[in-house]
Amino acid sequence: MITTNKAPSVYLHTFIADMQAVIPNSAYYKRGTYELKKVCTMAAKREFTDIMVINENKKTPNALMLIHLPDGPTAYFKLSSITLAKEVFNHARPSDHQPELILNNFTTRLGHRIARFFTSLLPQVPEFEGRRVVTFHNQRDFLFFRHHRYMFEGDKRARLQEIGPRFTLKLKHLQLGTFDTKFGEYEWMHTQKMDTSRRRYFL
Repeated sequence: MITTNKAPSVYLHTFIADMQAVIPNSAYYKRGTYELKKVCTMAAKREFTDIMVINENKKTPNALMLIHLPDGPTAYFKLSSITLAKEVFNHARPSDHQPELILNNFTTRLGHRIARFFTSLLPQVPEFEGRRVVTFHNQRDFLFFRHHRYMFEGDKRARLQEIGPRFTLKLKHLQLGTFDTKFGEYEWMHTQKMDTSRRRYFL
């Protein structure tokens, strides 16, 4: 299930449409005045496996929350550097095939946990005929998202054509269970002290 803050802009609706093209079996539900706890309960009853909540500030998407159902965990990311699919130069059109998933450089225990989170968003049986691939690349704890279509040329080399969208994520906290600001237990939280060393990374 993909939902938003209570008053999404036109730009955010376009970004949601791009994400629906990336994630098979995803559906957008208007949040309205429902609190997020009630949204989690409703989504679990409708047999959704995950909730993606995209927040925006001044009509600019700035945060993305992933909630795994029915028992969590909940990951909160800072969202930045968004390029919509239509803004990608010479972009390809997505097909209806199940995409492959590539996870690069998730080496720590926390990194493995976040990688499994992304794995749960996509089907575990990719259809290689569609030649679609979704990539999450971790570099210095910044997660770069890319969506491509590949093809093989005469010399058997693969050529990539980007589909879009593209964006960057930065993990801010990981909470046990579903979303709960009052009584939720945080498994990991980013603080300013963690940015003092450029050689220390957490994912």
